[in-house]
Order: sequence, then structure tokens, then C-alpha cells
Amino acid sequence: MTASATPPAPEPLNGTTYPVIAAISFSHLLNDMMQSVLLALYPMLKLGLNLNFSQIGLITLTYQITASLLQPLIGLYTDHRPKPYSLPVGMGFTLVGLLALSVAGSFYAVLVAAVLIGMGSSVFHPESSRVARMAAGAQPGLSQSLFQIGGNLGSAIGPLLAALIVVPNGQGSAAWFSLFALVGVVVLSFVGRWSSHHVANFRKRMKAAAETGLSRRQVGWSLAILGLLIFSKFFYMASLSSYYTFYLMGKFGLTMSQAQIYLFVFLFAVAAGTVAGGPIGDRLGRKRVIWGSILGVAPFTLMLPHADLFWTGVLSVVIGLILASAFSAILVYAQELLPGKVGAISGLFFGFAFGMGGIGAALLGQLADATSIETVYRVCAYLPLIGLLTAFLPSLKKAH
Repeated sequence: MTASATPPAPEPLNGTTYPVIAAISFSHLLNDMMQSVLLALYPMLKLGLNLNFSQIGLITLTYQITASLLQPLIGLYTDHRPKPYSLPVGMGFTLVGLLALSVAGSFYAVLVAAVLIGMGSSVFHPESSRVARMAAGAQPGLSQSLFQIGGNLGSAIGPLLAALIVVPNGQGSAAWFSLFALVGVVVLSFVGRWSSHHVANFRKRMKAAAETGLSRRQVGWSLAILGLLIFSKFFYMASLSSYYTFYLMGKFGLTMSQAQIYLFVFLFAVAAGTVAGGPIGDRLGRKRVIWGSILGVAPFTLMLPHADLFWTGVLSVVIGLILASAFSAILVYAQELLPGKVGAISGLFFGFAFGMGGIGAALLGQLADATSIETVYRVCAYLPLIGLLTAFLPSLKKAH
């Protein structure tokens, strides 16, 4: 990290600065690993605090809506007034939220912890995504994928560590995860220093970026279509990240620890799929990746509710691999639509993704209470068909 914190020079912005991308990806791993502890605690919180599925959904809604509302605002603000050293602050909110979660003795105390964790995401993601783009050089898709894989690996590792640490030792042991935040603060301090040296040149480069040739109306419609694709992806992902363990425990009789292992395998597949989407988009075009990711997963989501335990595990891995490749491609495509507003676009799409996940979790929780967990997966199976809207996206020359 010492070399990447040296005084500014134009060369690193012309090439791909891998040490910075690695640092921001590692920080993303720590951030999302700590945040995923909340999801991993759901079965324990449900039993210990006597919660229903609707309340579980409201916890996710509170966490993700907090992040959803704040991220676009923070991204827009930092487009005009960059705050490179805000990254450690975001990690600090997550630390405090985890400590609050470890001692939460009521549903409302859990909601307060969820708000703090959501605030951590709202500060961390827009600025870290900007740094990933800043360090990308001519490979923005690869950079975003490497950045995203850190978060996805963290989301996958979190439930596994929770199964090994929190489930045997109780809710209070969640506080130990906050120690990872101290590591993150140190790493992000170095990243913030590097960013502060290069942010001025980066802003000039983005403002000078070539126009797409699209009208405002075309850009607006394209962003709306991308929003619907985000809705499809994250609404479906909410059904797996929030309720997959309950589905496995209810339908196949798995124990909580066994179900957590299946959740880890699914989330690890999501991490692996994320790696592919960005670099393939750099080579073949974002639109092709979006086509294959959103619509291509439909046959497997339609089969999932009718599969036995073995094939449920296999199909969840396939779904994770394919569906995860979309987000990096969608985000970079959107950034290329509005090249001078990287922070705002990153905040908007991260925020919208969190919001759709939160709303999805809340509505699907109510559906599960009114019907059954299995019904949730039968209904959600049709969501990837929204991927047909990709046909209306214009092809961007910069996306190839």
C-alpha cells in the first residue's frame, strides 16, 4: 500500500492500479462479511425474540432502505465535494451496528442495529465504487467485478463464520466480528490517502469523457430499464439471501447449521459469478452480459421449487453463478451513460439494489406468513423473465 499512497502522477489513472483495487475489494469483503452477520442471525433472532416472518422481512427492509435512501445522496454530494477519508467512517458505522446487534434484546433494538449497519453501507459503497472506477484504467468492468467479488465473498463467509461462532456461542458473540472493522479502518485510511492524490485528475477525465450520442430521453429510458433489471435481480436474490435457510429447514428438515452451509455455498457461487461479469463485459459488451445473466437464469429459477435437496443445492449454485454476473455490467453500463456522475450513479444503483432487496424481503415475508415459504419460490421463479427488457437498451460503443 505504500507505493499506491505516493504523490499524484497521471500514469496510474491511465493503467489499472491493482494494489488499490485489491485493497478496496478486501475492505468490501470485511464490510459485507460483518453486515451479513445480520442475515445469518435471522433464525436465532426469530426463535429468541419470538419473531414472525413479516418481522424478519421488516428487519431486512429497515437495513436496506436506510442504505437505499442515503447512498444516492452521498454519491451525489461526493461527486461535487469528494471525501476520500469518508471510507473509514462507513466502516465505523458498521462496527457500532454490530455491537448494538450483539446486545439487542427486542425487535426494536434489532431495528436500531439494522439502521446503523445500513448507514455503514450507505457511506462505504458509493465512495469505494468511485475508487474502483478511479483505479480501473481501461478495464472498468474488471475493476468493478474485483471490487464486487470482495463484497460477495464477505457475504458468503459471514454466514459460515456465524454458523461456526455465533450459533454455538449465542447472539452476544456477534460483537467479535466488529474487530474486523479495525482492520478495515487501517486499510481504508491508505486507500483514502491514494484517492485524495488522484481525485482531481479523475474528475477531469470523467468530465472530458466522450459523449454517448444518446438524447436525454434515451438515457432516461435506459436508466429506467436498468432499474427494472435491478428490481428483477435483487427481488429474487432477497428470496434466497433472507429465506433460503428457512426453505431448506422447512421443506427438507435440515438443521440451522446445515442450512447455513447451503447458504454459504450459494453465496460463494454468487461471488464466483461476479468475477465473470465485468471482464466479459469489457470484451464482449455489457448488454450481452445483461442478456445472458438476467434472462438466462429463468429456466433454473423455474425448476428450483420442484427439485429435491440435491438438485436444490445444484440449482442454487447455477442461479448464483449466472445471476451475479449482471450487477457489474449494469453498473458500468449506467456509468457510461453518464460518465461525469460516477458517484451519483454508483450510489443510485447500490441504493436501489439495497432498496429492492429490502422491499422484496418484506413483501416476501408477508407472502410466506400468508401462504408458505415454498410459495415464495414458486412466485419469484418468474422474475428473471423481466430480462426481456434488455432488448430495448441501446448498444454503447464504449461498452465494447
